[in-house]
Amino acid sequence: MPLVVLGAFGWFAIEETQRFGDARAGFDPAAVREDDWNKPTTMYGCNKLYCEHLGRYYARYYKQLAAHAVGRVDFRCVRFPGLISAVTVPSGGTSDYAPEMIHAAAKGEPYTCFVRPDTRIPFMAMPDAISALMRLAESPRERLTRTAYNLTAFNPTAQAIHDEVMAAFPKADVRWNTDVKRQTIVDSWPEDVDDGAARADWGFAPVYDFRGAFEQYLIPNVRERYR
Repeated sequence: MPLVVLGAFGWFAIEETQRFGDARAGFDPAAVREDDWNKPTTMYGCNKLYCEHLGRYYARYYKQLAAHAVGRVDFRCVRFPGLISAVTVPSGGTSDYAPEMIHAAAKGEPYTCFVRPDTRIPFMAMPDAISALMRLAESPRERLTRTAYNLTAFNPTAQAIHDEVMAAFPKADVRWNTDVKRQTIVDSWPEDVDDGAARADWGFAPVYDFRGAFEQYLIPNVRERYR
């Protein structure tokens, strides 16, 4: 039976739950589950949700009226939060204000953050994202209760990220200038997600919390990159 695992490195990756983009008004921003608020407001989110539904169909309902049993795709995917890498340079995504701030500070370049200081969304360090993909791929199919899983590790405000960057790079020039359109998209995302299913079904457990991600992974490796 074919196995399909989608993530940040998949060609139509279901990589970020918050990309699904529902209006913030009227829902609890804490611990949004996989089946909550899946009404995308961007084409990016629409396409990702569409791929999830295709995968669920081929995994569970393909040729459901066939006279004989048919092989179905072992589809499993993750919804990553914003991913922060010390190695890969950010490429302008709407959640990239965090890695952009870090890389600019390390290079000694000024940076203008395009979201408000109180903006809060989930993030994860890249090593934990890679580990999650490998762990999910290796998990027995019978243990999985879903085809798509939320993942998260920490959800600091933009101000908290700024403070960590300034502590590591005291001469950094970081300013604030809210881009209203991009802020509107970010404000439509949940502040946090519930990844309990991933933890229960296949033992997802990120190594890096917010402080650890900066002190043990991001700051040392980003410094080394631009030395």
